Amino acid sequence: MTQAPTPTAETVRRLVRSLLPEGDGPAVTPVAEGGVHTTWLVGAHHVLRLAPDRQASARQRRELRLRTLVRAHVALAVPTSVANGEWATGLAYTLDTRLPGATGEESGISAVGEADLAALLTGLREVPVRQAETLGVPRVAPRSLEALRAAAASAVGRLAEEDEFDPARLALLTAPAARQLAAQSGAAVLVHHDLARAHLVVSGDGRVRGVLGWTDAIIGDPAEDIASLSAAVGAPAAVRAATLAGYGARPCLRGLWLARCDTLVRLADALAGRDDTPPQVLRTHVLHAWESIMLERVTDLPDEEAP
Repeated sequence: MTQAPTPTAETVRRLVRSLLPEGDGPAVTPVAEGGVHTTWLVGAHHVLRLAPDRQASARQRRELRLRTLVRAHVALAVPTSVANGEWATGLAYTLDTRLPGATGEESGISAVGEADLAALLTGLREVPVRQAETLGVPRVAPRSLEALRAAAASAVGRLAEEDEFDPARLALLTAPAARQLAAQSGAAVLVHHDLARAHLVVSGDGRVRGVLGWTDAIIGDPAEDIASLSAAVGAPAAVRAATLAGYGARPCLRGLWLARCDTLVRLADALAGRDDTPPQVLRTHVLHAWESIMLERVTDLPDEEAP
């Protein structure tokens, strides 16, 4: 197998000069973040993403088509590609517009920002599923909350030994409750699938102005986006946004418990060296996902709650 080339600053500068040929071209600065793309800030107005392998290249090309479809339904800004092609044989790049604002890692989200998140969830539900599938967006079956609960129980045992988490808190999710919160049939929508704070562009007044990172989008369980928002901005804000978007108790509680179990498993993996995310970041995710909400007191769920 041919070794994929490693992009250097000079590689990036040459590519940028060919795309933005005025003078010596803008300054390029690498972005230190994980994910499948090597990302560089290009001046003040662009972001260059270089796919490191052919699989990531395919996802990036699909993302360009998907963002065009999403833009017609989602009120928030989505990056626009001003140039795209290959930076090496078979390896894709896209030069995107840089959305104004900071990522959610740097700015807090206000109450009005929660309404923006509700608009995002509403817009994702309105994207025609068949059109997204035509673009190559994969359909993914809902995860088993019962299986995830079992994995979280194992993780909690390890976390308790290190005084990281009280295992009694996970006991609130009983086996019958996990079964009751199974995903409902016919509820598949377009799911962003990675609504981390780094992918939310937030203005100084706490409004959510744009959404980045569409390469992992799927057709599937809307509770997955509620889950990622719970870890990113806190369970109360995520559930309020989902409720404003028209989701009922079942998908909201399912998303909450997906987040709670996921964050425990990931923190245990990080402490054991199996996840390279800094443990302190994952501790924050655990704190966010385990914030209490009034909806947890709901015990009688209708058969169908999702729109």
